[in-house]
Amino acid sequence: MTAGPAQPDPHGPARPESQLPFSSSPQPLTFRASDLPSHASAPPQVPSRPTVRRRGTLLATAFGSVAASLARLTAVALFVITFLVQPTQIPSSSMEPTLLVGDLLLVNKQVFAPAGHWRWLLPYRTPHDGSLVVFHYPVDPNQLLVKRVVAVAGDRIHLQNNVLYRNGAPQNEPWSQYVPAGRSPYRDRFPNLQEADPSAEATWWIELRSSIRAGELPVPPGRYFAMGDNRNDSLDSRYWGFVRPDAIVGEPLLTYLSIAHEPGDRPHLRRDRFGKVIR
Repeated sequence: MTAGPAQPDPHGPARPESQLPFSSSPQPLTFRASDLPSHASAPPQVPSRPTVRRRGTLLATAFGSVAASLARLTAVALFVITFLVQPTQIPSSSMEPTLLVGDLLLVNKQVFAPAGHWRWLLPYRTPHDGSLVVFHYPVDPNQLLVKRVVAVAGDRIHLQNNVLYRNGAPQNEPWSQYVPAGRSPYRDRFPNLQEADPSAEATWWIELRSSIRAGELPVPPGRYFAMGDNRNDSLDSRYWGFVRPDAIVGEPLLTYLSIAHEPGDRPHLRRDRFGKVIR
C-alpha cells in the first residue's frame, strides 16, 4: 500500500526551533559590559537646604527668645528704678552709725508719695519723727541727702547737752551719736543766735531769727526738721532749714552693696552689710 501524497500543513511549513518566537526551554540571558549604562562616581553628600534652613530657624528662635527675655528684664528694671526704687550712695559720715560712707542704698520711692488711686496696692504714709528720708538738698536740688526726721509740723524742738528735746520732753534716740568735737554753741544749743556759724545758710539765719519762740524752734505746717544721726558731724536742718514734702524722694530700704575706703588701705567690700535693712 502506497502512501498518498503528503497533505499540506494548514499552519504553514514548519520552522526550525531556533526560529520559534518562544522556546520550549528558557535560554540564559547574557549581558556585556558595553550593554550597561555608564554612571559617574557619586558626588559627596552635602546637607540639603531644608536641613540648613531648619538649623537657622532654630537659632533665630533661640536668639529671639533670649532677646525677648532681656527686653522684659530691661523693662522691669526701668519700671522699678523709675517708679519704685532708686540706687543712692552715701558720701559722708553724717549718718553714722546707721549708714556708713560707701554704702549703696535702694530707696523706696513710693512710701512717701501721694497715694492717688494706688493706696490699695502700695503702703503709702507720711514721714514721722524717727523716719529716715532721702530728699533734694534745699541749697542744691541736684544733690540728694539722707537724714532722719526729728520733728514734724506743730512740734517744738531744741538741743541741750547732747540731748534733743521735743515739745519739752527729752527724746530717747538710740541711733544718734555725739562724737567729741570742737565747741559750737550754735550747733550744741540749737536754736542759738548768740554766735553765728559759717556753715549756716544766710537766708536760713535770717528766717531763724524770726522763728524762735521761748528758746525753741516751732516746725511750721507742711515742713519737717531733719538731722543726721552723727549729730556733731552733720550739716542738717540746723544749717539750711526745713524740708519740704515735695523735696522728699523716698525712704532708704536696704544696702545692696558697701565699699569701705579706709585711709591707707585698699577699698574692700563690707560683706556683713549686703542686704542690710535700714532702720
